[in-house]
Amino acid sequence: MTGRILRRLAELGIELPKPPAPVASYVPAILSGPLLFISGQVSTENGKLIAGKLGGGTDVETGQRAARACALNLIAQAQAALGDLDRIHACVKLTGFVNSTPEFVDHPKVINGASDLMVEVFGDSGKHARAAVGASSLPLGAAVEVEAIFEIKT
Repeated sequence: MTGRILRRLAELGIELPKPPAPVASYVPAILSGPLLFISGQVSTENGKLIAGKLGGGTDVETGQRAARACALNLIAQAQAALGDLDRIHACVKLTGFVNSTPEFVDHPKVINGASDLMVEVFGDSGKHARAAVGASSLPLGAAVEVEAIFEIKT
């Protein structure tokens, strides 16, 4: 294992999943100048979908686990796109979508599962701007979907 970020993942006991293949007509990542845009990653863990509706039977802790799984998929997509996670200068922005009932209001708590992982893995470079949005449904019935923008070292 080489690279600072891969060593950090190993210290945390995290093994990156295989980057999920797109489920529709899009690419997983686009590098544009110094920015890497990662398409929304739904909540899959060990190849299995974490589905559910927050406020409708799925609790916040499950939502946080789902958001963390999305973040792991984002990092796996970044690794596939860049070949070296040490090329990441910063996590600039995360946008998280939470499959939720109209009454559910804890979207930020759910998306903390993704945000906290970025800081665990990248340290201060993992601190980012963010949006946490409720959605009436998500692809495949996923509980959470998160997209990311990373700044790449030039």
